[in-house]
Amino acid sequence: MRTALALATLLIVARSTSDALSFPQDPRPQTAAVQIVEVTAERFSFTPSEIKTTVGTTLQIRLRSDDTNHGFRIIGTDVNIEIPKRGRGTATVMFTSDRVGRYTWECSHLCGAGHSFMRGEIVVRDPAAEAR
Repeated sequence: MRTALALATLLIVARSTSDALSFPQDPRPQTAAVQIVEVTAERFSFTPSEIKTTVGTTLQIRLRSDDTNHGFRIIGTDVNIEIPKRGRGTATVMFTSDRVGRYTWECSHLCGAGHSFMRGEIVVRDPAAEAR
């Protein structure tokens, strides 16, 4: 009887321990999604002027100019680079947001009378919250 009780206790402990342990189904590390977006700057606009993405996705924003030098600054972040004038190359910015929201960007290099109109927006949403 003692042996049966000890064996039953051992089985209960073993069962409880295996339930508490969890093992990932896929042992490979998860990689963050990268979304590549091509943006063109030209007096006095960005095309596209809106980028939609999801929380945790890294945006690789490739910027080129169709005319003169422009700037690209995401307000409230440390992103602020110069976009070289036409034919002089592309500037690339990496941006990842861990929260839902709207991030405005603007031209940060005075480029003419319509400079203040050069704006755009990154819209970050959470698909998991939208599915609920």
